[in-house]
Amino acid sequence: MNTLWRPRVLGAWRVPATGPVILAVNHAHNIDGPMLMGTAPRPVHFLIKKEAFIGPLDPFLTGIGQLKVDRTSADRAAVTSALGALEAGGVLGIFPEGTRGGGDFSSIRAGLAYFAVRSGAPIVPVAVLGSSERTGRLIRALPPLRSRVDIVFGDPFAAGDGSGLRTRKALDEATVRIQERLTAHLENARRLTGR
Repeated sequence: MNTLWRPRVLGAWRVPATGPVILAVNHAHNIDGPMLMGTAPRPVHFLIKKEAFIGPLDPFLTGIGQLKVDRTSADRAAVTSALGALEAGGVLGIFPEGTRGGGDFSSIRAGLAYFAVRSGAPIVPVAVLGSSERTGRLIRALPPLRSRVDIVFGDPFAAGDGSGLRTRKALDEATVRIQERLTAHLENARRLTGR
């Protein structure tokens, strides 16, 4: 990432040095996941759509610990793998919006709340800014080479309400709390970086 763009990492010290943690990342461009993997202070396991695991990318993604998910149905194998990564004290990266979009956390899915409440892992909000502002001249699908991309880590927080409940109502309430925290972090990151 450092050879193609100029990432500026802010607040990486907020990521707990040990134990399970979930990085909740906005997703506005294809490079957001790789940018975070290349700049995070700990190795990250992302849930990645199974369509990406084709050809030579399959052994590469599997080899660096990425988790294949079938987005067309409830993928129990992917859920088990993600929970296993957290139980082993690892870092799970999730795009709460489920797919690439505006990158503003305006519509998040319940999966993030499920993983956070079920595992008890804290959530660290992450804003990737600048990846979708302009297109490159050589490769239009990528940001301009050597352009600045900011990765801003927020303060960790617990998603649950402390009751330990994992009911549908508890997960829905956790999702609302998570969305509020992620949106506030994104606004703060934009102020901090001037983006």
